[in-house]
Amino acid sequence: MSDEIDLLVIGAGACGLCAAIAGADAGLSVAVVEKTDRPGGNSALSTGSVPAAGSRFQREAGIEDDPETYFRDLMGIAGETDDPELVRRMTQVSAETVEWLVDVVEAKIQLITAYKHIGHSVSRLHAPASRRGIDLVNDLVRAVEKRDIPLAVGNAVRRLIIEDGAVKGAIVDTGDGQETEIRARATLLALNGFGANKALVERFCPEIAGAQYFGAQGSDGEAVIWGEELGARLDNMQAYQGYAAVADPHGSILSWTTIEKGGVLLGKDGKRFGDESLGYSGFARFVLSQGSHAWAIFDQRIFEIAMQEEEFAELWDHGGLKKGDTVAEVAAAQGLDGAAAEAAVAEYNAAAAASRADAFGRVAYGLAPLQAPFYSCRVVPALFHTQGGLHVDADGRVMRADGSAIPGLYAGGGAAAGISGRAGALGYASGNGLLTATALGRLAALAAARDLGASDA
Repeated sequence: MSDEIDLLVIGAGACGLCAAIAGADAGLSVAVVEKTDRPGGNSALSTGSVPAAGSRFQREAGIEDDPETYFRDLMGIAGETDDPELVRRMTQVSAETVEWLVDVVEAKIQLITAYKHIGHSVSRLHAPASRRGIDLVNDLVRAVEKRDIPLAVGNAVRRLIIEDGAVKGAIVDTGDGQETEIRARATLLALNGFGANKALVERFCPEIAGAQYFGAQGSDGEAVIWGEELGARLDNMQAYQGYAAVADPHGSILSWTTIEKGGVLLGKDGKRFGDESLGYSGFARFVLSQGSHAWAIFDQRIFEIAMQEEEFAELWDHGGLKKGDTVAEVAAAQGLDGAAAEAAVAEYNAAAAASRADAFGRVAYGLAPLQAPFYSCRVVPALFHTQGGLHVDADGRVMRADGSAIPGLYAGGGAAAGISGRAGALGYASGNGLLTATALGRLAALAAARDLGASDA
């Protein structure tokens, strides 16, 4: 590694890997450091879904979509946000980002039409056939290796190098207790959010602080800590992505397809407790309010759709579901009051059959009324990802509270503010995290190339 490189990327999730690829292709000398023992971060734990509005894959499928529709969808669920222009920017570049992933990165992702998920009025999620984020990460790693970009795992950044108010690289612990200096003309923070930092979660997202954290280890909030020290503006700090249904004790997510297509969630009393159509993120705090567990109930038709997803199929193979001919049977198999569960689902089914709002206001019933045979799964709520972070401009430059840019510093993904609203989890639409990771990673690297005067930028 030379004495000074053009771009130092801190973090090897989708954001950092995309930045490395785009930066190298723009003519920059690039290096990536990752503090954990493998690339991926939260991207590897996701379904690998990147939303895009107006992609050629949508056109080929006969789906009409455009950035303005996508923007309205996001703002419709997010409500207030500290940076609506970032939301608009992400929707505008979403299609080119996905097409870049396919054409340049050679990522094996495709348009998903089996479901849309909360927040999307049309099918616009592009994901690996497996619905596993690790497959997208592996494609990104291959692209990095193809370009001979140095990627060092087990290398934790301890602090940034600051000279005259500008970021000039970082001090890195190489894993043996020794610190080394990596000087860089531009530095990109791609090291995720602060979900694993209990103190920061309690400070900024107290409503979900009692839930288990199921995101990637290493999401310790360095970007927030370093950013505050540099006077950076922080946006949307109370926003987060929750997940209402992590299968317990298996630790894998129960596909939200099971609920979106018409399933329900029951509390320990065997009764429903809210409108599940709020989505897997928004409903997480309602599950948390029930105590330690909730239980999902769905039917055979929904089961067959969810079985198209590898993680769900593995959950079934590993005994994570109970099957029975009646709701009472699958509820009792989980230790619930079978009669109460039967009554709750019967009431729900009646509302679905009549196409009227149920007692909790749910009107999106999918395939309901539910029909025998039935399945049940015990779940716990989780915090997956924080959605607040550093305020960035349209190209990923980190901005101070006074509106000036911090020289030499860029951010994307979980380190930057998200597009999921100002507070809470209701504003999270499927793919929000991966869109800001892939899009801002690429945009920030291209901005750095322009700022540094790279010949290929």
